[in-house]
Amino acid sequence: MSRLALLLSVILSLLLAGCGGGTHEDLKLWMKDATKNLKGHVPPLPEIKPFPVVSYDAGDALDPFKPFGNELEKKLNGGGLKPDFKRPKEPLESYPLESLKMVGVLQQGKVRQAVIRTGTRVYLVKVGNHLGQNFGVITDITDHEVRIKELVQDPSGDWVEHASTLELQEQETKK
Repeated sequence: MSRLALLLSVILSLLLAGCGGGTHEDLKLWMKDATKNLKGHVPPLPEIKPFPVVSYDAGDALDPFKPFGNELEKKLNGGGLKPDFKRPKEPLESYPLESLKMVGVLQQGKVRQAVIRTGTRVYLVKVGNHLGQNFGVITDITDHEVRIKELVQDPSGDWVEHASTLELQEQETKK
């Protein structure tokens, strides 16, 4: 054990002797040579000029920081768009619009009706009928789609119109 301790102390002393000593003259000389042509001049920052404060005195004019359409509708309609909560609900208003599928179109004289399927049930609808859970009303029926105007609430709680469509679904033919 004593030989091992002696050997260990010799190794440690050699390691410590390697760390000490010189004053790194070569490194200091290189740093002095590398930095002798550098000039450390930074121009001062430009002076910041204060802008004059202008107050906004528009009285009853529209607020420039709110959406234009909603404010104008509120002023013209006395409170904006609102769904009719007292109206009796139609059967297709209990289904989300995504679950409804347009599968056909029927026309009798000038009256065009769309065939809407939800699950296993089929409904005939025309312009003016309501469907979907967002107070949707059918505005137009074409050969390929049903156009719907929905009323949804935006984050501020105002009711806004949103256009949606149900497109004609292609049927697979059975052989």
